[in-house]
Amino acid sequence: MLKFLGIRDFVIVDRIDLEFAPGFTVLTGETGAGKSILIDALSLVLGERSDASAVRNGCERAEISAGFEVADLPEVIAWLHENGFENTEEEGVCLLRRLVDAGGRSRSFINGNSATLQQLRAIGENLVDIQGQHVHQSMLRSEVQRELLDSYAGSKPLARQVAEAYRRWQTARQQREAWEQNAAAFVREREELEWQVNELSTLNFSNDEWESLQAEHSRLSNAASLLATAQAGLEALSEGEFAVLSQINSVISRLHQMVDYDQTLKAVLDLLEPGQIQLQEAVYELGRYQQRLELDPQRLSEVEERLAEIHTAARKYRVTPEELPELLKGFTERLQALGHKGDGESLAREEAVASSEYSELAKKLTIERSGAASTLSQQVTAAMQTLAMAGGEFSAALLPLEQGTLHGLEQIEFQVAAHKTLPLRPLAKVASGGELSRIGLAISVITAKLGTVPTLIFDEVDVGIGGRVAEIVGTLLKRLGRERQVLCITHLAQVASAGDQQWRVSKSADSASGGKVTSRIVALDRQERVEEIARMLGGTKITDTTRSHAAEMLLSAGEADGH
Repeated sequence: MLKFLGIRDFVIVDRIDLEFAPGFTVLTGETGAGKSILIDALSLVLGERSDASAVRNGCERAEISAGFEVADLPEVIAWLHENGFENTEEEGVCLLRRLVDAGGRSRSFINGNSATLQQLRAIGENLVDIQGQHVHQSMLRSEVQRELLDSYAGSKPLARQVAEAYRRWQTARQQREAWEQNAAAFVREREELEWQVNELSTLNFSNDEWESLQAEHSRLSNAASLLATAQAGLEALSEGEFAVLSQINSVISRLHQMVDYDQTLKAVLDLLEPGQIQLQEAVYELGRYQQRLELDPQRLSEVEERLAEIHTAARKYRVTPEELPELLKGFTERLQALGHKGDGESLAREEAVASSEYSELAKKLTIERSGAASTLSQQVTAAMQTLAMAGGEFSAALLPLEQGTLHGLEQIEFQVAAHKTLPLRPLAKVASGGELSRIGLAISVITAKLGTVPTLIFDEVDVGIGGRVAEIVGTLLKRLGRERQVLCITHLAQVASAGDQQWRVSKSADSASGGKVTSRIVALDRQERVEEIARMLGGTKITDTTRSHAAEMLLSAGEADGH
């Protein structure tokens, strides 16, 4: 679960450190106080994209840190180990951190190690599920309904397999159709490629050979000059009438004779003798070089012929010699691909196999969806009876398609009947705003119960409900909080009173900082909760009657929970 959240210089927050508890926590406050900033900050540290607007005005950077207890999440621990993000200091804890500078650039860390946004998102999906305030509207979309049902059924891995099988099937079909339309062109291209691959393979050329040939050609073509240079060096150093080495030897010999008379000459000897040794080594090396170096016109001719052969191939294919090996690789890969496409009958067989594999997986998916749809329909229908929709019915319908798609053999359509006398019709066409909120919340709570994500956040998902229904919603969320950690931003006193903990979000202008607006979040004790819930009930004017009602709501919520 989420253990703590630290926010620094984020939007209108200067510094907030929050410690989270299990159960059901509610966040309340005036409209515009910044309640959703906590959600935005948490989304940022879970891998959402950012820009410079995340940084508080006048600050260098924003920093978000979050800590999660993951000891009971083996999949998360395995992912951390596989990706090199183990927490060596505190086992079973995952620390996420995100920095965004005033220029909009960001850095991310997992357990102190640098991470990518994709890695943050990957780990975040297993830690927190955020139900946004527009989740009910998004539930009208077919793709969202499908994903909800697959998530509820635990069929997402199978759905991915179906999608992959569909892509393979369509690729095989496209290859077969392309072959049928372009069979002659494929044959011509394949024959040309076979000839090109054969020619370049026969050339048997590599970049290592190219470097070696160039070096050898340079040496052979300049052999005469190299020999002359070596001989001139030997003449100057040791073999000529005025050879340098002979003269230095003579000087060193005379100095040795005179050093007994004046020891200061020893310093000159110490400088000359190493030079004598180096010169002698140079003479030996030039001699060995001269012996190895030969004039070899025949080898020079062979090298030049080989270079000409390589240059001819490079000009023919309009590439540099260094690019010839990569060109051969490309021709070979294309030839293999064409060889794969080279038989219309084999392509038809492959298409049939791919189609059969898709059909088998899609049918399994249909079976899983059918069972889950029946259970989900029953549970949401039961929830509707308690949410002021007595007699209403919900159905997650599977509508068969004429042919398979990327997402299976059926379209998922959520249908609802507001009264038992009315037929089931698509959710998007019959549900009013209030009904949609109630149905959507029921689906969110029901599907969330079966998930594995330990922390659930509901961001004003209770919009459009009130009264007794709001009280029931609060009870639903409180019960869900017994199984998972639940956080809820709400404007409803009935929902707030059901919370195990309550935080109040407020906003104020700080005159000391030039009137900068700052958001604050504080945990409320029992009496403070009474005042806050009274505010939510009575608006700006809070009376003793309102406070009494607020206290009664808190007491009633505690009794309903068995406390």
